[in-house]
Amino acid sequence: MGILSLLLWMPALGVVFLAFTPGQKLAVIRSLAHLFSTLTLLVSLWLLFIYNQHSADIQFSENFPLNPDLGSEYALGVDGLSMPMVILATLLTSVALLASFSITESIKGYHLCVLLLEFGILGVFLAQDWALFYTFWEVTLIPMFFLIGRWGGKRRHAASLNFVLYTMGGSVFMLISLLAISEYDLEYEGTLMTSMHQMAKDMPWQEQVLVLLGFLIGFGVKLPIFPLHGWLPLAHVEAPSPISILLSGILLKMGAYGLIRVMVMLPEATHILQPLLVFLALFGMLYGGLLAWRQTDLKAMVAYSSISHMGIVLLGMSTLTETGLMGAVLQMTAHGLIAGALFLLVGLLYERTHTRNIQDYSSLVQVMPRFTLLMTVVLLASMGLPGSVGFIAEFHTLIAGVQQWGGLMALFGVGMLISASYAIRTIGVLFTGPVRPTMQVLPDLNTVGLLAAGLLVVGIVFFGLLPQALIELSAATVSDLSAMIKQRPL
Repeated sequence: MGILSLLLWMPALGVVFLAFTPGQKLAVIRSLAHLFSTLTLLVSLWLLFIYNQHSADIQFSENFPLNPDLGSEYALGVDGLSMPMVILATLLTSVALLASFSITESIKGYHLCVLLLEFGILGVFLAQDWALFYTFWEVTLIPMFFLIGRWGGKRRHAASLNFVLYTMGGSVFMLISLLAISEYDLEYEGTLMTSMHQMAKDMPWQEQVLVLLGFLIGFGVKLPIFPLHGWLPLAHVEAPSPISILLSGILLKMGAYGLIRVMVMLPEATHILQPLLVFLALFGMLYGGLLAWRQTDLKAMVAYSSISHMGIVLLGMSTLTETGLMGAVLQMTAHGLIAGALFLLVGLLYERTHTRNIQDYSSLVQVMPRFTLLMTVVLLASMGLPGSVGFIAEFHTLIAGVQQWGGLMALFGVGMLISASYAIRTIGVLFTGPVRPTMQVLPDLNTVGLLAAGLLVVGIVFFGLLPQALIELSAATVSDLSAMIKQRPL
């Protein structure tokens, strides 16, 4: 068994162990879930250690035929685009489980679903075959449906149903595009990363455009882009806070990851649809930011801010340049750390106060100094403060945008000002003013909460001050992908 298979199947092995563990042994269940998530994280870190960041090739490839007639394979591999997402997925899963001690009902089912979700997410980022990719994409729907619908808030059933219907609707368009591609792709044996670019040279540009539009809808639901975002605010608000960490921190990145792959493989259509991508990106930034600014519910604010920040990812991709693609990849990682930390801290605060209304708080700095420090750092990072990983990502995207469109990037600046406005407002309301009587005895972060949040905050600051390691991890692959996009058929 190769290291990628070990990484992929480690959470599934944890599911098997949990399935045979008696439901009343709660400590054993939690311990097993933490054990397998930690082992998965350690395997991913070992993979990172032995990964050759100077090579743009798919590394540690594993290929076994599944259905030779259809050309499908059990094909795994990793490159500079998927490597950061793999690390992010395993890290956020471990953090989410650390934050799950507040879950007191159906604990066995909850931890089964979390490990199954991690299995599906890792499969998406490691798959090198379209059939396998699509299978893992659909696998993630099952545990997420139950995690929201069983352990969510008052409107959890509507939220889980919206999530599944939106995502399945997008998956239909993705499947249609895959079937259209298969007519050209079968002779190349159906592998995802190696043959699709060659196939695109033989596909008429009209078909490329239709296929890319199908993928844009399918991946755009998960990204999300306007107007396919309708499921996101309700799902974020109603999902348990540990699940919101995974939903915003890594599941949204599946859409961006898939879209980058198909843009590279359908370069003609990508150039034709570039104006549409730019419009959707800038509109999403402004739309999400304005809605976030209007919210009084802290989770709703972070949910809408995700639409705005993922618009930066789409904007970087739409520049079709190496700098822009690097900005998109960096923003995927930055948003994963920042949004994950925000949902974690908001969840920890809600556990102590049972309210998410920002107007119910004031001067928390006097009663929760550790929470105040971490929350302030994360909110400042969300507005792209220099010294945070968010600034590095946004700066790359801004440079690429100015080089491509010049004055149009004034809209980008407006989006950043909106982000700064609600971030600073939140800091002011939460941590200044008189202490409310109901908030005078709140416990500060305990050791587990401090560890979970501290891991993410350290990543935000470390990669903000020393971004070179993160940039070099993806640089070779991004350069190669950019060159492939520029090879536009004449």
